[in-house]
Amino acid sequence: MKFCLLPSIVFCCCVALSASVSAQTTPPDDEDVQSWNDLQVTVPITKKIDFVIMGTVRFGKDVSRITEARAGAGVVWKVNKAFSVSPSYLYIEARNTAGIFRTEHRYSLRGAYKFPIKRFGLSHRSMYEYRVRGTGNSWRYRPSLTFEKVIPDNIIPKAKLFITEEVFYISTHKKFTRNRLSVGISKTLNQHLTLDLFYMRQNDGNSQPGDLNVIGTTWKIHL
Repeated sequence: MKFCLLPSIVFCCCVALSASVSAQTTPPDDEDVQSWNDLQVTVPITKKIDFVIMGTVRFGKDVSRITEARAGAGVVWKVNKAFSVSPSYLYIEARNTAGIFRTEHRYSLRGAYKFPIKRFGLSHRSMYEYRVRGTGNSWRYRPSLTFEKVIPDNIIPKAKLFITEEVFYISTHKKFTRNRLSVGISKTLNQHLTLDLFYMRQNDGNSQPGDLNVIGTTWKIHL
């Protein structure tokens, strides 16, 4: 498995550079400050299968109005300690550039692998999405790498620092056009509740607005 690590890192770094170069064509004023707020409720079905319910509310236009709402569900199959597979469905209402909400049905399949490294956490996730929209159906491929490191208890107890690099291949553009870099802290509040607080920078030269500064939260409830 050690030989899988370097190619994955090199691949994501090269694609991220390519997406960033593409995003440089975005006009300087095509930016937005947003707040993304997620809720995940995990219900164990068996030792290897979890049922997950998801909900999201996003605020945009400098956090002045709701720009997107999501609700969905999925299943996580933990094949072993390192690898998991998760199909899911999302119903999305998103505001377009004209300020009108449009509906999307999104079907996803993701696979996640945790590398066997003891000093820190490193995981790779590949996700395929099929998007059903009134403007036309399309698909995306979203590979990402996540680095995690436990924060000393004398600084923040029961917490981890995480950094995630994610890129998007979009079928309608036939290339990688979006890059997301996230930095945050995951804090275990109790046996059933974890809170992720993060900052994310998105660069995308093909969306409006494509360049985003996001402050986000993810509340994870494990029953």
